[in-house]
Amino acid sequence: MPSSPSPAPSRPRIYLAGPDVFFRDSEAIFERLVAFCDTLGLQGVPPSDGGIAADLRLGDEERAQRIYDGNVRLIREADGVIANLVPFRGHEPDSGTVFEVGFATALGKPVVVYGVAPGTYAERVCATVECDTGADGVIRERASGVMVEGLGQRLNLMLTRSTEVADSAEAALARLAQRLRAAR
Repeated sequence: MPSSPSPAPSRPRIYLAGPDVFFRDSEAIFERLVAFCDTLGLQGVPPSDGGIAADLRLGDEERAQRIYDGNVRLIREADGVIANLVPFRGHEPDSGTVFEVGFATALGKPVVVYGVAPGTYAERVCATVECDTGADGVIRERASGVMVEGLGQRLNLMLTRSTEVADSAEAALARLAQRLRAAR
């Protein structure tokens, strides 16, 4: 009896997190990332608008809930996440992207991030805000006295310790593909 061909293995699904959804060229950004995923045998999954583009009659509350629900579902269904943690409206990454990183990490999904400026977070803050280093070695904003997180990390330690930092989106995808292959 002839054996039936086995189904093609499914490609790992990679959620593409980042503030890119807010950029004018977001469609082109996601097309490029999805195409690069294809070259690595991955399926790139851009964030969802929750179907709101199809139904403009929705109020803000329902639109926001649909976007949230859609993206949480996509992260749950993903095998891994890459996240653009470029500084967004200040020193810090986009808070929605940071939530997505934390959510994926809590689900046990591998996360590789990119867009992180070189150097330490403290160096970047002190380059734009007057800071002093006390006798105890703690860096503080001069005006407010608020501590600036040190520890030599490129971002807040909760992000750098739970993810891997890559130099570009392509490098993040390549690293994630390698990690997923090794896990199989």
